[in-house]
Amino acid sequence: MNNLESLKYFLPEIVLVGGAVFVVLFDLIAGRRKLIPYITLWVLVVSFYVSANMLAQGVDSSLFEGTVRLNGFTLFFKLLFCVAAGLTVLFSISKQKEHQGIEYYALLLISTLGLFILSSANDLLMIYLGLETVSICSYLLVASLKGTLKSSEAGLKYVIYGAMASGIMIFGMALFYGLYGTLSLPDLANAVTNTPKFGPGILTLSAALFMVFVGFGYKIAAVPVHMWCPDVYEGAPTEITAFLSVAPKAAGFAILIRFFFNLIPAVPELNIPNSAQFQNYWQTIMAVISVLTMTVGNLAALHQTNLKRLLAYSSIAHAGYILMGLVVLTQGGMQAMVLYLPIYLFMNMGAFFVVYIIERLTGQVDISEYEGLGWRMPFLGVLMAIFLFSLVGLPPLAGFIGKLYLFAAVIDAHWYKLAILGVLNGVVSLYYYARIVKAMWLNVPETAAPGAPRSALNAFDVILLLIFVIPVFVLGVWFTPLIQIINKALGLH
Repeated sequence: MNNLESLKYFLPEIVLVGGAVFVVLFDLIAGRRKLIPYITLWVLVVSFYVSANMLAQGVDSSLFEGTVRLNGFTLFFKLLFCVAAGLTVLFSISKQKEHQGIEYYALLLISTLGLFILSSANDLLMIYLGLETVSICSYLLVASLKGTLKSSEAGLKYVIYGAMASGIMIFGMALFYGLYGTLSLPDLANAVTNTPKFGPGILTLSAALFMVFVGFGYKIAAVPVHMWCPDVYEGAPTEITAFLSVAPKAAGFAILIRFFFNLIPAVPELNIPNSAQFQNYWQTIMAVISVLTMTVGNLAALHQTNLKRLLAYSSIAHAGYILMGLVVLTQGGMQAMVLYLPIYLFMNMGAFFVVYIIERLTGQVDISEYEGLGWRMPFLGVLMAIFLFSLVGLPPLAGFIGKLYLFAAVIDAHWYKLAILGVLNGVVSLYYYARIVKAMWLNVPETAAPGAPRSALNAFDVILLLIFVIPVFVLGVWFTPLIQIINKALGLH
């Protein structure tokens, strides 16, 4: 489809761009800054509605001369990004006075635009543009706490690590272009099957795949490109930490699925010796990365006392769990990965919102501030326990369903060792999540009288907490509609 014809299908992105421009102009002209978060929220609602309408209509097209792929898969992720950004805006509304400038909301909208582009990219150049749009906005949002050294330090580290990952990824993309003379993902998949011989072409292909994975792995915080995650999560404003922990991670998995599920299965079709072993070779590499990611994340989280750092390592571990779906390269694996992401959004952002409330009340994010919390603020203590147990994967919460589908896909594909290591990692994670629950309910400091600050939660906090916790419960027992939506989006029956 040519550029002009494509514009009508690009409406969700146009809404975001128009919204970002309007937010800035509205502040300059009208000067009514308090309305900006609500305008931002409406922009996201409109973009969500348009995307949902396209998903219901079953739109499936290649836009802008094939550089953008618009189908159920893409639209499902667009809905997910709108929800994540909308919840981040709601986070921010409760601390509006602390925000530094109106550019914060414009950057959030542009970052969402980058996520849209990244998830729908069907061309290496478009992937890079989407990734950089998200990254540049993320750097600025992380460092948006003016006058806060940790925020500035986190932003600088994020830039340095991001530049390194981008450079390696671009080199990998250049190798792909040098090998096959195209940047289009479908053309690359076709070209891989026509690699003339097993030799330098395959070796260069391996190097290119690894370098491109570094760029994607950086976004999902997979080992060995995870080092930025704890420092950035700790230094960033808590609502931005929550956003980074779900939205860019989901976009990273979206492009991983689009890229590797198209390219790797094409390799065994090569009419050359040992080509089928190449797929097994890459699956083994992905399995090793998956195990290392979940193990490093869980073991590092064991000794953390800062809740933001603990949740950062937890998010690394969860990236490892989700990568198990990529290892098997089956429809079941892809379905499990896509199912896990919306579940992870609600339970992880819910946990971060509790961290934000405690930070607002005490100015601290250390686990010692949670001692006796369950007795002082039972509602908050119970909900935090629910989010944490869901992150562990205990039934009947949504996290259990997410992990159940992942492990089922791994076992169906006969990756038994990977499944066992995943279960063992889940047992390890139970320790550090339970440590928080123990602090809330069993460690009651003598100086804190039970029932002291019950009035600390306002109505807005309660509503937002319910928005997070209800899906965690509902999706744990009534997940069939979500599975049906995902199957429709992925074209599965």
